[in-house]
Amino acid sequence: MDYASTYLQETRTFGELIRAADQSTPVPTCPGWTLDQLFRHVGRGDRWAAQIVRDRMDRFLDFRSVEDGRPPADLNGAIAWLNGGAQRLVDAVKVTGADTPVWTFLGPRPANWWIRRRLHENVVHRADAALAVGADFSLDAEVAADGIDEFLERIVIQAGKDGAALPLEGGDTLHLHATDPVLGEAGEWTVAIANGVVAWSHEHGKGTVALRGTATDLLLAMTRRVALADTGIAVFGDEAVWQRWLDRTPL
Repeated sequence: MDYASTYLQETRTFGELIRAADQSTPVPTCPGWTLDQLFRHVGRGDRWAAQIVRDRMDRFLDFRSVEDGRPPADLNGAIAWLNGGAQRLVDAVKVTGADTPVWTFLGPRPANWWIRRRLHENVVHRADAALAVGADFSLDAEVAADGIDEFLERIVIQAGKDGAALPLEGGDTLHLHATDPVLGEAGEWTVAIANGVVAWSHEHGKGTVALRGTATDLLLAMTRRVALADTGIAVFGDEAVWQRWLDRTPL
């Protein structure tokens, strides 16, 4: 996947969805936010990541220190600001070097890690906006599957930190099966606890609980954007295990 071009396109699509909407619309999947606040969050987040990469930072950057962190007042200017922030990150990675280590909330990572992270951040927030205004949400199956990969990669590092309970107990396992024909083995995920940490692989399995549906529906369910009842996902096994997973995984 060409992460940079996909990221830029997803950001543009998000911006056009915002352009056509009432900016004061509440966003139910981000309680307390309006579309305008969601838009600002995404745009500033891209510029925050770009500044970290450009300056080869080795520590957290205060969000209040982000350069050009506020959009112009006019809508066209604001959309240009949004798209410009994504381009700023892509350009920063090129200049800094894709493999140059920089700060991330998971510890030092290569600079191009941020493009993939911001791609999937913006994808999920595009879903937030679509759900808020009742618009259709579609996503390339390979992008959705990679979003699940990226989510699980973060869960491996983040779950159970600071004494928090792990998202699976005992011998419980979670299996996800994407029905998109194009994915093949990349559309299967089996998650378990191994040696006290979350572990996952692209393997077929039954799971204590198993979910079967499109990669897009699975991604939105895993990121708590939609309830299973509002998707075409079929559930097999112990649904309490799925609920525990949702309750104990950070976003």
